[in-house]
Amino acid sequence: MKGDDLITSWSAAEIADGEPPAPHREPLLRVLTWGKAFLVASHPELGRTGPVCPYTQTSLRKDLFHLALPAPGCTDLTSAVDSLRTRYAKLAAPLCDEDRELLTILLVLPDFDPTDSSELDELQRTAKDEFVAEGLMIGQFHPVCEEPGLYNDSFRPLRAPLPLLAVRKLLVFDLPFLMSDDTHFDHYLQRFAPAIPPRIRDQLVSRVMQ
Repeated sequence: MKGDDLITSWSAAEIADGEPPAPHREPLLRVLTWGKAFLVASHPELGRTGPVCPYTQTSLRKDLFHLALPAPGCTDLTSAVDSLRTRYAKLAAPLCDEDRELLTILLVLPDFDPTDSSELDELQRTAKDEFVAEGLMIGQFHPVCEEPGLYNDSFRPLRAPLPLLAVRKLLVFDLPFLMSDDTHFDHYLQRFAPAIPPRIRDQLVSRVMQ
């Protein structure tokens, strides 16, 4: 268990071993069980081969998959998200480049309304500017999240049993998640332009030609 002011985090191994005390354990275990069942598996509606998330299985195997909760009594969720970024930086600092690409933290938010994703969507949208500027991706998962899949508009890959925010390192293959915002797109180019692979260059050309 580790904390940064407004959040406390545990590795997947710690959660599986029963370290988080009640009542913290139940929401964390629900999300971890979902991650191990859904994110690491293929899905008939995904629109491509392979698992829903290509990184989760290896992240779990290397114990680089972490889950967090806001500290008891925390009402300032914007500051809690800042603590999430701080926690990520501390966990990433001793890792090699390859392992940094696998490090993931899910901030579980069990007190959010599970029938309305608007509050979580706004929290993610507001935080994304600073996260992307620092080379991180932050995404929202929610029981009723309407964000479609990249390869199938009818698929809803961001639906999870509880509302949560997921943070990981920004990767060159994240371009499709950044093209709708000019600032995010600029940060992407500044970070990756010299080493963009051909498939991603094709996506860039398509964007410019629109």
